[in-house]
Amino acid sequence: MFVFEKEQKVFEIGGVKVGGQPGVNPPLIIPSLFQKGDPCVESRRERKFNKQKAAEQIKRLEELTELTGMPAIVAMVANSGDEMKNYIDFYVDTTTMPFAIDMWNLEPRIEATKYVAELGLQDKLLYNSVTVWSPDVPAEVEQIKELGVKHVVTVVMDMADQLPSGRIGALDDMLQKLEPGNFQSIIVDTSVMNLPSTGICALSNRLVKEKYGLPAGAASANGTYMWQKAVWKDNVDKWGEKAFLGLDAGTHAATIALWGDFIFSGPMWGNDHVFPAVAAAHAMVSTMHYAETGELTANESTPVYKLFPDFVKTLKGEA
Repeated sequence: MFVFEKEQKVFEIGGVKVGGQPGVNPPLIIPSLFQKGDPCVESRRERKFNKQKAAEQIKRLEELTELTGMPAIVAMVANSGDEMKNYIDFYVDTTTMPFAIDMWNLEPRIEATKYVAELGLQDKLLYNSVTVWSPDVPAEVEQIKELGVKHVVTVVMDMADQLPSGRIGALDDMLQKLEPGNFQSIIVDTSVMNLPSTGICALSNRLVKEKYGLPAGAASANGTYMWQKAVWKDNVDKWGEKAFLGLDAGTHAATIALWGDFIFSGPMWGNDHVFPAVAAAHAMVSTMHYAETGELTANESTPVYKLFPDFVKTLKGEA
């Protein structure tokens, strides 16, 4: 169940690895910064943001990656190319972690990508993303290839068939269109449309890994934050102040437990509850892998080593 016959591809993005057999490598966490409602953003029009507050969040993220062994890439959100340039300058001065540009519209996303190319930072960039909704995927692929983009997210979905079969069919088509880009890394986002559909994404992730061996995951935060906005915020008196934290942590953990190599985990403020939950889930997957194969991952940066060293010694017969 947790070992694939298909060879599993492991990609490296700015020194961060993603992919492989479940439980072998730590999952990649991709939180957002400067998204709508982020208190760090003071004025998008004036390009003003609280650098100290943003830097503190990045530092805390670095601490959590060290504690759990789970790597991170920060997805920065902006509305315009100029705004994103401002964030990129700040980010590369603050941390050595790789980053993603998270921009819905193609024109400003390409403008920001050109700036990354001017800085020579293509190794550290995760291009987010080439989607099935792009008006001209081949043209976009050609543009980013010329800019030296090496690592991309592709988002797959079929509105006529929203089951895993539709997502795999969409991926078949997208991979053909992405092939001319000759990208070093392609990771597959299986499109969370709402919270319950995260289960469909989980099955889709399994099929992606079975058929192609590519790293697969989902923006599980899309579903949890939809629930927060539609249900929890207006019913805090019924659900309680901590209900969203549990739901958010549990959904991300389930995504990783069920064949997810990475998650888009939502705003940075959620890192403190997301990281422990996901780390626990991944430690369970590592032990399930051990139960199926008789071998524990040799990667000592995984949560099972970081958080449960005594249990690892027991499994290895060293205790």
